[in-house]
Amino acid sequence: MGSTRKPIVWQTALVIFALVASAWGQGMTRGIMSPPANQRPPGLKDVGVEQHLNEQIPPDLTFRDETGEPVRLGDYFGSKPIILDLAYYKCPLLCSEVLAGLTSALKPMKFDVGRDFEVLTVSFDPRETPQDATETKAVYLKRYGRAEAERGWHFLTGPQESIDTLTRAAGFQYHYDAGTGQFAHSTAIMILTPPGKIAQYYYGVEFPSRDLRLALLEASRNKIGNLVDQILLYCYHYDPSAGRYNVVIFRVLRLAGVLTVLLLGGFMILMFRRDAHNSGAQR
Repeated sequence: MGSTRKPIVWQTALVIFALVASAWGQGMTRGIMSPPANQRPPGLKDVGVEQHLNEQIPPDLTFRDETGEPVRLGDYFGSKPIILDLAYYKCPLLCSEVLAGLTSALKPMKFDVGRDFEVLTVSFDPRETPQDATETKAVYLKRYGRAEAERGWHFLTGPQESIDTLTRAAGFQYHYDAGTGQFAHSTAIMILTPPGKIAQYYYGVEFPSRDLRLALLEASRNKIGNLVDQILLYCYHYDPSAGRYNVVIFRVLRLAGVLTVLLLGGFMILMFRRDAHNSGAQR
């Protein structure tokens, strides 16, 4: 499909630590030797996030929204950039931290959920229900505190088949531990273009508001934002390996040079006009 698949450094979750500690503890009580420190326990080898930049998120995948209505992912594609967050609503640790971090990053932004972009939070636990989605949505909409977010931030649940296809397309790898009833997973949110292609990844549980604003601006192909945003986007470059924007020095210098020339040119024109005015007055 022409997508760029680039493995990144795994973002280890606290949930993974809990699962590993539990598994190793059980092994020790049974007299089983623990794995070497540099070796991942069985079942956790494939937990992580692999970048699938420019991958198309399948639009025909079916889920249910928080009201219980059947929806296609393609229903949310079209005119606005999208933030995709893969989580599960009953996660005891990490997912709530990611949602809290995303909400905190969105609050100071001048772009509004629902008006300028969409947010899709999709559960990867097929046991969860629209009621779980409704309860979770109420918590984070209250924290976000903007009226239009009700129609722009969607919390979905769905069958295992749809979850598997979506997580494969997004490069999101997780593992269910039957012993604890929890999922081992990493943390990442993805920025999608309006047609639903993956443009950027951000890792961790805290996300810089500036970076998300620039990411949404770039994904929208400059259909949102203003001149200041355009200048910032010119001066910053997204680093996919780090999952953030970095200042591009030569662009800053080039912009500074252009501004200097414009200022000098304006000053010279002003001086010429003043001299011409003074000469005319003396005559």
